[in-house]
Amino acid sequence: MTLPRLTLFDTDPAESAVDAVVLGVHSHDRAGELLIGAGAESVAAAFDGQLTEALRLLGATGAAGEVVKLATLGTITAPLVVAVGLGPVPAGASCDPEVLRRGAGAALRAVAGLGKVALALPVPDDESAPRAVRALAEGALLGAYQFAGYKSTPARKRPVSAIALHVPEARDRSTRAEVKRATIAATAVARARDWVNTAPNYLRPPDFADRVAEAATEAGLAVEVLNERALRRAGYGGILAVGQGSEAPPRLVRLEYTPPGGRAVARVALVGKGITFDTGGVSIKPAQGMWEMTSDMSGAAAVAATLLAVAALKPRITVTGYLPIAENMPSGSAYRPGDVIRMYNGKRVEVLNTDAEGRMILADAIARACEDEPDYLIETSTLTGAQIVALGKRVAGVMGTPELCERVRRAGELAGEMIWPMPMPDDVRSSMDSAVADVLQTAAGLDKSGGMLQGAWFLSEFVTPDLPWAHIDIAGPAYHSGEPYGYISKGGTGVPVRTLLNLLEDIARAGGKN
Repeated sequence: MTLPRLTLFDTDPAESAVDAVVLGVHSHDRAGELLIGAGAESVAAAFDGQLTEALRLLGATGAAGEVVKLATLGTITAPLVVAVGLGPVPAGASCDPEVLRRGAGAALRAVAGLGKVALALPVPDDESAPRAVRALAEGALLGAYQFAGYKSTPARKRPVSAIALHVPEARDRSTRAEVKRATIAATAVARARDWVNTAPNYLRPPDFADRVAEAATEAGLAVEVLNERALRRAGYGGILAVGQGSEAPPRLVRLEYTPPGGRAVARVALVGKGITFDTGGVSIKPAQGMWEMTSDMSGAAAVAATLLAVAALKPRITVTGYLPIAENMPSGSAYRPGDVIRMYNGKRVEVLNTDAEGRMILADAIARACEDEPDYLIETSTLTGAQIVALGKRVAGVMGTPELCERVRRAGELAGEMIWPMPMPDDVRSSMDSAVADVLQTAAGLDKSGGMLQGAWFLSEFVTPDLPWAHIDIAGPAYHSGEPYGYISKGGTGVPVRTLLNLLEDIARAGGKN
């Protein structure tokens, strides 16, 4: 994982000694006219008013995310102009930050193979400037992301090595702070993407735990790793049940950040699902698409990466992360439908489907996290295929305490990560009553209706009463199997790292209050 170096500049983009200048293009009217976005006026002027016509002849329409390249032939210092579509001219004074984020990402992906690139995209000279700068910096860095992979021959087009972002005032303290913050966030997202994109034979539970522990130790976090013997002694029945079918034993990783001086205004617990590969166990999945189950540890990757960013950002809150890690495999030692499992908090769970393994390991981790007496608990996981059925592949669902769910939604909106609050109807919980145990793992008769909501209700059984909590189901958004778009690459996306960072900063600003 190596992201480009990002710097600021406020001199003339037309005179920048770079390999390419990226500018924005708006669709202006129905006649197909284009408008060059703010920040690149000097570049447009250098073409004597012919730039938009040249771009239009090359097929540019100004549609959001569209990228068109034009050789400058000495018109400006850079040999290449890269025009990225920003959609219609904004009604207000500035572009939507997510439009900028996606535009910067699309442009940086399109210039892979170049050395240094200048971004002359719209940054308003008013109070909305910080959000625009953060969006552009995040989008550019994440758009340049490439997973190293395992090819014997390196990629022909490597990511750009340096990005220069044009801003009204390069020395402005708040602008520089936004770039620093965006770099920390993007680095965390890239780390999560790398873990998710790692082939499952290279990232079995002990391997994943070791990698997280090493990175966390380097970042100055407190680290504790429980192996299978420690899990058995402590009674983590859910984690052990799921992991017992694999020759690679399970782990539970605990990470903790304490603010300097120990003066925390709140304590927050984060929990992330870490199934390094999910076959479905005895209730085996169909072969088609099973290879994407390498991403079933996206929740744990996001939580670990968030803690690494927290260590760099140093908010005034204590943040503890729990990563239950296991591999769900079918074998003679695997757990079975019909088993009754005693969980960490003593509750008994009747298993109906071994492919509903994520909630089993998460329940143990949530119960343990509650022992720390946090003020908030947020859990994230690729938990249910029902999330994709309900909300599609780009919108996560959030369930739990309504007030906290709304804060999660707002944090996601700020990050450009769409998250939608979902209900938890009582009838869904009543369908999970067991005749022989405290709760069914899934609804009686394997009723698939409200599957995403069933997962939330099950997890709620292990949350301390009255504790504000939220469950973020990222089954769709955590992994992108199609062609790249915006700043989203193929494979792991790093969702919801940036949402979690926004939420933690919100809690710190509010002094821990709802």
